[in-house]
Amino acid sequence: MSKKTLHITNGSSLTSILKDLEFSGDILTWEEMLCEGPTIANINSDEFLKLRTSFFNSFYDIDLNIEEIKEEFDLLNHPENYSEIILWFEYDLFCHMNMIGVINLLHQKKINLPLFLVCSGRIEGEKTLKGLSELSQSQLKKHFNNKVKLTSEDIDLALSIWDIYCGKDHNLLRPYIVKSSNFIYLTNCLKAHLERFPDSVTGLNVLETNILEMVRDMDIKSKNQLLGYALNYQGYYGYGDLQFSRIIKMLSIFISVENDSLSLNREGYEALLGQHNFSTKINNDMFFGGISIHDFQFNKKQNKLVKTILNDN
Repeated sequence: MSKKTLHITNGSSLTSILKDLEFSGDILTWEEMLCEGPTIANINSDEFLKLRTSFFNSFYDIDLNIEEIKEEFDLLNHPENYSEIILWFEYDLFCHMNMIGVINLLHQKKINLPLFLVCSGRIEGEKTLKGLSELSQSQLKKHFNNKVKLTSEDIDLALSIWDIYCGKDHNLLRPYIVKSSNFIYLTNCLKAHLERFPDSVTGLNVLETNILEMVRDMDIKSKNQLLGYALNYQGYYGYGDLQFSRIIKMLSIFISVENDSLSLNREGYEALLGQHNFSTKINNDMFFGGISIHDFQFNKKQNKLVKTILNDN
Protein backbone atom coordinates (compact mmCIF):
# COMPACT_ATOMS: atom_id res chain seq x y z
CA MET A 1 0.00 0.00 0.00
CA SER A 2 1.42 3.38 -0.99
CA LYS A 3 1.87 5.95 1.76
CA LYS A 4 -0.31 9.05 1.94
CA THR A 5 0.00 12.69 2.88
CA LEU A 6 -1.33 13.79 6.27
CA HIS A 7 -2.74 17.32 6.28
CA ILE A 8 -3.15 19.08 9.63
CA THR A 9 -5.44 22.08 9.27
CA ASN A 10 -6.18 25.08 11.46
CA GLY A 11 -9.90 24.39 11.65
CA SER A 12 -13.01 22.75 10.24
CA SER A 13 -13.61 25.51 7.67
CA LEU A 14 -10.33 24.83 5.90
CA THR A 15 -10.79 21.07 6.25
CA SER A 16 -14.08 21.35 4.36
CA ILE A 17 -12.41 23.40 1.63
CA LEU A 18 -9.59 20.88 1.19
CA LYS A 19 -12.13 18.05 0.96
CA ASP A 20 -14.18 19.96 -1.60
CA LEU A 21 -11.03 20.51 -3.66
CA GLU A 22 -10.23 16.80 -3.31
CA PHE A 23 -6.74 17.18 -1.88
CA SER A 24 -5.27 13.70 -1.63
CA GLY A 25 -4.44 12.23 1.76
CA ASP A 26 -5.93 12.24 5.25
CA ILE A 27 -6.88 15.37 7.18
CA LEU A 28 -6.53 16.01 10.91
CA THR A 29 -8.40 19.11 12.08
CA TRP A 30 -6.69 20.99 14.92
CA GLU A 31 -9.39 22.85 16.87
CA GLU A 32 -7.30 24.08 19.82
CA MET A 33 -6.75 27.65 21.07
CA LEU A 34 -3.31 27.41 22.66
CA CYS A 35 -2.78 31.16 22.56
CA GLU A 36 -5.04 31.34 25.62
CA GLY A 37 -5.29 29.36 28.83
CA PRO A 38 -2.83 27.35 30.87
CA THR A 39 -0.60 24.80 29.17
CA ILE A 40 2.06 22.30 30.15
CA ALA A 41 4.92 21.18 27.96
CA ASN A 42 3.71 17.59 27.53
CA ILE A 43 0.82 17.87 25.06
CA ASN A 44 0.82 14.10 24.62
CA SER A 45 -0.68 13.47 28.07
CA ASP A 46 -4.00 13.07 29.86
CA GLU A 47 -2.91 15.86 32.21
CA PHE A 48 -2.76 18.28 29.28
CA LEU A 49 -6.26 17.32 28.12
CA LYS A 50 -7.66 17.73 31.64
CA LEU A 51 -6.05 21.15 31.96
CA ARG A 52 -7.47 22.33 28.63
CA THR A 53 -10.89 20.85 29.35
CA SER A 54 -11.06 22.78 32.61
CA PHE A 55 -9.97 25.99 30.88
CA PHE A 56 -12.58 25.86 28.12
CA ASN A 57 -15.30 25.03 30.60
CA SER A 58 -14.36 27.78 33.07
CA PHE A 59 -13.64 30.61 30.63
CA TYR A 60 -15.95 29.89 27.70
CA ASP A 61 -18.54 27.44 29.04
CA ILE A 62 -17.46 24.90 26.43
CA ASP A 63 -17.42 21.18 27.19
CA LEU A 64 -14.72 19.43 25.19
CA ASN A 65 -15.51 15.95 23.93
CA ILE A 66 -12.33 14.12 24.90
CA GLU A 67 -13.30 10.96 23.04
CA GLU A 68 -13.80 12.91 19.80
CA ILE A 69 -10.43 14.60 20.28
CA LYS A 70 -8.68 11.29 20.85
CA GLU A 71 -10.42 9.79 17.83
CA GLU A 72 -9.26 12.70 15.65
CA PHE A 73 -5.71 12.38 16.98
CA ASP A 74 -5.65 8.63 16.33
CA LEU A 75 -4.25 9.41 12.89
CA LEU A 76 -1.01 10.34 14.66
CA ASN A 77 -0.80 6.85 16.13
CA HIS A 78 -0.17 5.44 12.65
CA PRO A 79 2.73 7.45 11.20
CA GLU A 80 3.72 4.42 9.13
CA ASN A 81 0.75 5.24 6.87
CA TYR A 82 2.22 8.56 5.80
CA SER A 83 5.08 9.85 3.70
CA GLU A 84 4.83 13.50 4.78
CA ILE A 85 2.88 15.91 6.97
CA ILE A 86 1.63 19.28 5.74
CA LEU A 87 0.71 21.95 8.28
CA TRP A 88 -1.91 24.50 7.18
CA PHE A 89 -1.69 27.53 9.50
CA GLU A 90 -1.99 31.29 9.12
CA TYR A 91 -0.04 34.45 9.93
CA ASP A 92 -1.57 35.27 13.32
CA LEU A 93 -0.75 34.48 16.95
CA PHE A 94 -3.79 32.20 17.31
CA CYS A 95 -2.60 30.00 14.45
CA HIS A 96 1.09 30.19 15.29
CA MET A 97 0.65 28.93 18.85
CA ASN A 98 -1.48 26.06 17.55
CA MET A 99 1.13 25.30 14.90
CA ILE A 100 3.91 25.31 17.49
CA GLY A 101 1.79 23.01 19.65
CA VAL A 102 1.31 20.60 16.75
CA ILE A 103 5.04 20.48 16.02
CA ASN A 104 5.71 19.71 19.67
CA LEU A 105 3.07 16.99 19.73
CA LEU A 106 4.64 15.35 16.67
CA HIS A 107 8.02 15.52 18.40
CA GLN A 108 6.66 14.07 21.63
CA LYS A 109 5.07 11.20 19.69
CA LYS A 110 8.44 10.66 17.96
CA ILE A 111 6.95 11.14 14.50
CA ASN A 112 9.87 11.84 12.22
CA LEU A 113 8.41 12.59 8.80
CA PRO A 114 9.14 15.40 6.32
CA LEU A 115 7.21 18.42 7.60
CA PHE A 116 5.89 21.16 5.31
CA LEU A 117 4.13 24.44 6.05
CA VAL A 118 1.42 26.20 4.05
CA CYS A 119 1.01 29.65 5.60
CA SER A 120 -1.10 32.53 4.35
CA GLY A 121 -0.85 36.22 5.14
CA ARG A 122 0.32 38.79 2.63
CA ILE A 123 -1.19 38.26 -0.80
CA GLU A 124 0.08 40.06 -3.89
CA GLY A 125 -2.38 42.75 -4.91
CA GLU A 126 -4.31 42.61 -1.61
CA LYS A 127 -4.25 45.37 0.99
CA THR A 128 -5.10 43.17 3.98
CA LEU A 129 -3.66 39.94 5.33
CA LYS A 130 -5.68 36.89 4.34
CA GLY A 131 -6.51 33.67 6.15
CA LEU A 132 -6.34 30.37 4.31
CA SER A 133 -10.11 30.00 4.17
CA GLU A 134 -10.35 33.46 2.58
CA LEU A 135 -8.21 32.50 -0.41
CA SER A 136 -9.63 31.67 -3.81
CA GLN A 137 -9.19 28.14 -5.10
CA SER A 138 -6.32 29.19 -7.34
CA GLN A 139 -4.62 31.12 -4.51
CA LEU A 140 -4.96 28.16 -2.15
CA LYS A 141 -3.51 25.76 -4.71
CA LYS A 142 -0.66 28.19 -5.38
CA HIS A 143 0.09 28.31 -1.65
CA PHE A 144 0.08 24.51 -1.56
CA ASN A 145 2.45 24.30 -4.50
CA ASN A 146 4.76 26.79 -2.76
CA LYS A 147 4.72 24.96 0.57
CA VAL A 148 7.91 25.26 2.59
CA LYS A 149 9.80 22.30 4.00
CA LEU A 150 10.65 22.95 7.64
CA THR A 151 14.27 22.41 8.59
CA SER A 152 15.60 20.83 11.77
CA GLU A 153 16.43 24.38 12.91
CA ASP A 154 12.79 25.43 12.38
CA ILE A 155 11.58 22.47 14.41
CA ASP A 156 14.08 23.13 17.21
CA LEU A 157 12.88 26.75 17.26
CA ALA A 158 9.27 25.65 17.68
CA LEU A 159 10.28 23.26 20.48
CA SER A 160 12.16 26.01 22.31
CA ILE A 161 9.32 28.51 22.02
CA TRP A 162 6.81 26.00 23.36
CA ASP A 163 9.00 25.23 26.38
CA ILE A 164 9.33 28.95 27.15
CA TYR A 165 5.60 29.55 26.63
CA CYS A 166 4.80 26.81 29.13
CA GLY A 167 7.35 28.25 31.57
CA LYS A 168 7.44 31.21 33.93
CA ASP A 169 9.58 33.75 32.04
CA HIS A 170 8.18 34.84 28.70
CA ASN A 171 10.91 37.46 28.33
CA LEU A 172 12.99 34.51 27.14
CA LEU A 173 10.96 34.76 23.93
CA ARG A 174 12.49 38.14 23.07
CA PRO A 175 15.67 36.82 21.37
CA TYR A 176 13.49 34.74 19.05
CA ILE A 177 11.79 37.91 17.74
CA VAL A 178 14.90 38.65 15.68
CA LYS A 179 15.75 35.06 14.79
CA SER A 180 15.29 34.15 11.13
CA SER A 181 13.34 31.02 10.21
CA ASN A 182 10.79 29.69 7.74
CA PHE A 183 8.07 31.00 10.08
CA ILE A 184 8.00 34.38 8.37
CA TYR A 185 5.29 35.86 10.63
CA LEU A 186 6.73 34.59 13.91
CA THR A 187 8.36 37.93 14.75
CA ASN A 188 5.02 39.71 14.57
CA CYS A 189 3.30 37.01 16.62
CA LEU A 190 5.86 37.04 19.43
CA LYS A 191 5.67 40.84 19.66
CA ALA A 192 1.88 40.61 19.73
CA HIS A 193 2.03 38.02 22.50
CA LEU A 194 4.16 40.15 24.82
CA GLU A 195 1.86 43.12 24.28
CA ARG A 196 -1.12 41.05 25.45
CA PHE A 197 0.06 41.66 28.99
CA PRO A 198 -1.24 44.80 30.73
CA ASP A 199 0.66 47.98 29.96
CA SER A 200 2.76 48.98 32.97
CA VAL A 201 1.23 52.49 32.93
CA THR A 202 -2.43 52.03 32.01
CA GLY A 203 -3.01 48.41 33.00
CA LEU A 204 -4.64 47.83 29.59
CA ASN A 205 -3.14 45.54 26.99
CA VAL A 206 -2.97 46.43 23.29
CA LEU A 207 -6.28 44.78 22.40
CA GLU A 208 -8.14 46.43 25.27
CA THR A 209 -6.61 49.80 24.41
CA ASN A 210 -7.61 49.45 20.75
CA ILE A 211 -11.20 48.62 21.67
CA LEU A 212 -11.54 51.62 23.98
CA GLU A 213 -10.02 53.85 21.30
CA MET A 214 -12.64 52.57 18.86
CA VAL A 215 -15.39 53.51 21.30
CA ARG A 216 -13.82 56.95 21.73
CA ASP A 217 -13.18 57.69 18.06
CA MET A 218 -15.92 55.89 16.12
CA ASP A 219 -19.70 56.14 15.96
CA ILE A 220 -20.55 52.73 17.40
CA LYS A 221 -24.19 51.88 18.04
CA SER A 222 -23.94 48.55 19.85
CA LYS A 223 -21.57 46.07 21.42
CA ASN A 224 -22.23 43.76 18.50
CA GLN A 225 -20.98 46.44 16.12
CA LEU A 226 -17.98 46.97 18.39
CA LEU A 227 -17.29 43.23 18.20
CA GLY A 228 -17.24 43.45 14.40
CA TYR A 229 -14.73 46.30 14.44
CA ALA A 230 -12.55 44.48 16.98
CA LEU A 231 -12.48 41.38 14.79
CA ASN A 232 -11.58 43.37 11.67
CA TYR A 233 -8.89 45.60 13.19
CA GLN A 234 -6.86 43.30 15.43
CA GLY A 235 -3.57 42.94 13.57
CA TYR A 236 -1.66 39.75 14.23
CA TYR A 237 -3.84 38.20 16.96
CA GLY A 238 -6.36 36.12 15.01
CA TYR A 239 -8.86 36.15 17.87
CA GLY A 240 -12.42 34.96 17.29
CA ASP A 241 -15.88 36.02 18.45
CA LEU A 242 -15.64 34.19 21.76
CA GLN A 243 -12.40 35.84 22.75
CA PHE A 244 -13.41 39.37 21.82
CA SER A 245 -16.85 39.02 23.38
CA ARG A 246 -15.14 38.14 26.65
CA ILE A 247 -12.78 41.13 26.38
CA ILE A 248 -15.62 43.55 25.58
CA LYS A 249 -17.59 42.25 28.55
CA MET A 250 -14.61 42.94 30.83
CA LEU A 251 -14.27 46.46 29.40
CA SER A 252 -17.91 47.29 30.16
CA ILE A 253 -16.74 49.13 33.29
CA PHE A 254 -15.29 51.80 30.96
CA ILE A 255 -18.21 52.03 28.52
CA SER A 256 -21.59 53.76 28.75
CA VAL A 257 -24.55 52.72 26.60
CA GLU A 258 -27.03 55.53 26.00
CA ASN A 259 -29.47 56.34 23.20
CA ASP A 260 -28.27 53.43 21.08
CA SER A 261 -24.69 54.63 21.21
CA LEU A 262 -21.51 53.58 23.00
CA SER A 263 -19.21 56.10 24.67
CA LEU A 264 -16.41 56.09 27.20
CA ASN A 265 -17.21 56.99 30.80
CA ARG A 266 -14.83 58.99 32.97
CA GLU A 267 -12.72 55.97 33.91
CA GLY A 268 -12.51 54.98 30.25
CA TYR A 269 -10.91 58.31 29.39
CA GLU A 270 -8.65 58.12 32.43
CA ALA A 271 -7.51 54.65 31.38
CA LEU A 272 -6.57 55.80 27.87
CA LEU A 273 -4.80 58.85 29.27
CA GLY A 274 -2.76 56.64 31.62
CA GLN A 275 -3.89 58.53 34.72
CA HIS A 276 -4.18 55.29 36.70
CA ASN A 277 -3.18 51.67 36.30
CA PHE A 278 -6.51 49.88 35.92
CA SER A 279 -5.23 46.29 35.70
CA THR A 280 -6.77 45.27 39.02
CA LYS A 281 -10.16 46.70 38.03
CA ILE A 282 -10.37 44.61 34.88
CA ASN A 283 -11.62 41.19 35.87
CA ASN A 284 -9.13 39.32 33.70
CA ASP A 285 -7.73 36.12 35.17
CA MET A 286 -6.48 34.69 31.88
CA PHE A 287 -3.40 32.48 31.67
CA PHE A 288 -0.99 32.48 28.77
CA GLY A 289 0.82 29.15 28.83
CA GLY A 290 2.68 28.89 32.11
CA ILE A 291 1.88 32.30 33.62
CA SER A 292 -1.08 34.38 34.68
CA ILE A 293 -1.78 37.72 33.04
CA HIS A 294 -1.60 39.14 36.59
CA ASP A 295 2.05 38.10 36.98
CA PHE A 296 3.60 40.54 34.50
CA GLN A 297 3.01 43.87 32.79
CA PHE A 298 4.51 45.12 29.54
CA ASN A 299 6.89 48.07 29.89
CA LYS A 300 7.01 49.97 26.59
CA LYS A 301 10.17 51.88 27.46
CA GLN A 302 12.09 48.71 28.31
CA ASN A 303 10.23 46.71 25.63
CA LYS A 304 9.85 43.75 27.95
CA LEU A 305 7.70 42.21 30.64
CA VAL A 306 8.20 43.37 34.21
CA LYS A 307 6.91 41.83 37.40
CA THR A 308 3.54 43.27 38.35
CA ILE A 309 3.36 45.80 41.16
CA LEU A 310 -0.27 45.98 42.27
CA ASN A 311 -1.82 49.41 41.93
CA ASP A 312 -5.25 49.84 43.46
CA ASN A 313 -5.82 53.41 42.29
